[in-house]
Amino acid sequence: MREFSRPVKVEISSQARLPDTVFARAAEEPTAVALRVQEAGQWRDVTCREFRDDVVAIAKALIAAGIEHGDRVGLMSRTRYEWTTIDYAVWSVGAVTVPIYETSSAEQVEWILGDSEAKAVFVEGEAHAERVRSVLPGLPGLAHTWKIEDGGLAAFVETGSGVDGSVVEERRTAGDVDELATLIYTSGTTGRPKGCELTHRNLLFTIMNVIEGPLQEVFTLQGRSTLLFLPLAHSFARVIQIGCIESRTILGHFPTTGPELIDQFGVFKPTFLLAVPRVFEKVFNKAEQKATAEGKGRIFAAAAATAIDYSKALDSGRVPLGLKLKHAVFAKLVYGKLLDRLGGEARYAVSGGSALGERLGHFFRGVGLTIIEGYGLTETSAPTSVNTPAKNKIGTVGPPLPGATIKIDDDGEVLCKGDHIMRGYWRNERATADAFDADGFYRTGDLGALDEEGYLRITGRKKEIIVTAGGKNVAPAVIEDRIRGHAIISQCLVVGDNRNFVSALVTIDPEAFEFWKQQNDRTGEIADLVDDPGLIAAVQEAVDDANKAVSKAESVRKFRILPEDFSEEGGQMTASLKVKRHVVTKQYEHEIERIYTG
Repeated sequence: MREFSRPVKVEISSQARLPDTVFARAAEEPTAVALRVQEAGQWRDVTCREFRDDVVAIAKALIAAGIEHGDRVGLMSRTRYEWTTIDYAVWSVGAVTVPIYETSSAEQVEWILGDSEAKAVFVEGEAHAERVRSVLPGLPGLAHTWKIEDGGLAAFVETGSGVDGSVVEERRTAGDVDELATLIYTSGTTGRPKGCELTHRNLLFTIMNVIEGPLQEVFTLQGRSTLLFLPLAHSFARVIQIGCIESRTILGHFPTTGPELIDQFGVFKPTFLLAVPRVFEKVFNKAEQKATAEGKGRIFAAAAATAIDYSKALDSGRVPLGLKLKHAVFAKLVYGKLLDRLGGEARYAVSGGSALGERLGHFFRGVGLTIIEGYGLTETSAPTSVNTPAKNKIGTVGPPLPGATIKIDDDGEVLCKGDHIMRGYWRNERATADAFDADGFYRTGDLGALDEEGYLRITGRKKEIIVTAGGKNVAPAVIEDRIRGHAIISQCLVVGDNRNFVSALVTIDPEAFEFWKQQNDRTGEIADLVDDPGLIAAVQEAVDDANKAVSKAESVRKFRILPEDFSEEGGQMTASLKVKRHVVTKQYEHEIERIYTG
């Protein structure tokens, strides 16, 4: 058993609450820019005073509507300025925000609002409002549904005009740091989502020790800013939202990760990015495809290899002169253009949610964008470990946060302890008791290892270990991540429990597929070409490369290309883009049988 901890950097006062900084900044630097909001295609600065005033206006309306201290308020919307103002307004009246992914089904909405006993819910538009209306008979405690769009939020704010600002101040300063701030329902790869109880202390402890600890350089850059586009219902984006407010980092919101996002980088010019690995994979793949289409595929391949070699050489402490010269040439020809696509100002990115992969990590650092990987769960207020810009061990998720302890149990499970760990699961004492060991460590369910410097490497999920018929234990995450890193692949699921060998189900990336068809003179949809020798060869190339990372017993011997991608709508993915292994294996059990009997 190995254990590692870091001393705390910032202790949180018993009287601290999340909205405090919003009000303090409005008083101390009212005209400083706190956020930027997009209006009619243009970015408008929002000052500290304007942000505070917007928060207070919503808070007054919440009080007028009868929202009491400790009441739960749902929030279902895409990432936008109003999400943040509502979040801080709910906190300012001592209530509890309950985020709901805007893609959630009516059944999921009913469960979250019902289980949390929410008194009210904010929804973005009419489609969300209709989803709530469809389940109202099962929600007797839900008294209000307020829309953000179509003038709904403005009308709601008007209802609070008669509430005096002193009432908001009284509510904001009541209570203490250990009161509940939010209930975040886990995506639930198995069973019903559970509500994670996160307090003001949990969230403040986490982000303040990140800001003053591993990511200090990122959050203290001159003119720092970020464009947030991940769903704020996810704890990862949520804690970065709080970090921007606490660190005086200018925060912008964008509602989608679609193609138009790249154009916004050029206008907003963020100094750092926050994303999941799939976003970085797409940036790389699109750059590669564009170069190939322009007849510059060999140049890009050489530039990519040079960037990777350069990054690895940085780790060794010595970059050979020849490599320096090649890198300088490609910096002008290739790397600069790639960084310009991200706005030209970003030098750091924070990645989480799943493993990035060493190849992409080295590539982007070699290009000039250091991607800092961290690790955590909703139950740990997002990060429990993170790398640093100064010592970024690519392939690891860094050492524990200041004030956190990470321990590896005898069976390899990662255990965590610290003030960032949730209070428990909402009204679920049994699940809470099962989640902690006798010493108060939270059981993550992930498998990992700590090196001699306390850097954590995640090797798989405890419940997802595959045991072959020959008794070999296989952690599928390693090879799945490697296969997914190939341009043509969207998703990969490794199977092989009680089988003679390991195999995989793969789905094709729709955008990459269109490019592949052009390059290979093919027509038709993915479903029409799952048995095409050329497409099979392209996937085989990805599988062969991934097999280099594992032993022969762990390698993928056969695979099947599925006719459609995994999706949240299809039930195969969670809202945080994790594959529901049990659902996929059930839905595609006939395809799996064909692998082993065909």
